[in-house]
Amino acid sequence: MAKFYNEIPEWLFEWIQKQHMFWVASAPLSTEGHINLSPKGTADCFHVVNSKQIWYEDLSGSGIETISHIRENGRITVMFSAFEGPPRILRLFGVGTVHEYGSLEYNALIPAETRKPGSRAAIVVDVYQVGTSCGYAIPLYDFVTHRTQLLRFFDKAEEGDRSLAASRDRGQPEQINPPCDTNDIKQKGAGAPRSLRAYWLLKNMHSLDGLPGLATAPEAILSMTPQSRFDDVRPTMRQSKGMADEQNFKVFMFGDPISFASGVMFGAVGVLALAAILGKLKR
Repeated sequence: MAKFYNEIPEWLFEWIQKQHMFWVASAPLSTEGHINLSPKGTADCFHVVNSKQIWYEDLSGSGIETISHIRENGRITVMFSAFEGPPRILRLFGVGTVHEYGSLEYNALIPAETRKPGSRAAIVVDVYQVGTSCGYAIPLYDFVTHRTQLLRFFDKAEEGDRSLAASRDRGQPEQINPPCDTNDIKQKGAGAPRSLRAYWLLKNMHSLDGLPGLATAPEAILSMTPQSRFDDVRPTMRQSKGMADEQNFKVFMFGDPISFASGVMFGAVGVLALAAILGKLKR
């Protein structure tokens, strides 16, 4: 049964922080505009400030819908679903504020030592209503691990920004090369090839409906070079129950691979020896 609150109940704080992913929904004022729904799943991106405010670290992507919509009208809804344990759906209705990379507010929330590669903004949401519902139709899933492809991609892109900054420090002239062979980037002065700044200029300046996207981050990155903080060790895959059951069944039926192979080899030798003995007896 649905219940509504004027703020986030404290008993939900811990549950929220345990969730591995969430969704954000936003829309432009135009009735012909695109309604947007974005999944978010990187670890340690979502933070509960208090019962009336949350914020999350917004990583770069091929679109800029949420930021553009917040800039226009502020509306945003954040949703969580329980994929393990008791069923639950949680919606946080609020008014969002965008703090772009390089701003004072961004730096206060996301210092360099904790910033993730590709991070472009901190989205702060002032919550004015909270809704919970049963979630009975949501499937149960086993969490395996967080994907790291996005972090790796943008850590590589930021090497271009660091290379450009190093060239400037050495007094070398800036080379404006088109990342991804895109002349549009060259015309906009993207700087380092395949850099995060170039990506922002190409992908994050306007929404699908033409609303303004990033406003200050592309220029801020020229003076505040992103540092490499990404651990290059791949995460350990945690077995799901289904994977574990399948492996246990294989071990039950065949044993471990080495023992199974040894058994097959010795069994074959035994069959050949027995055949040789029976052949001699017949003669």
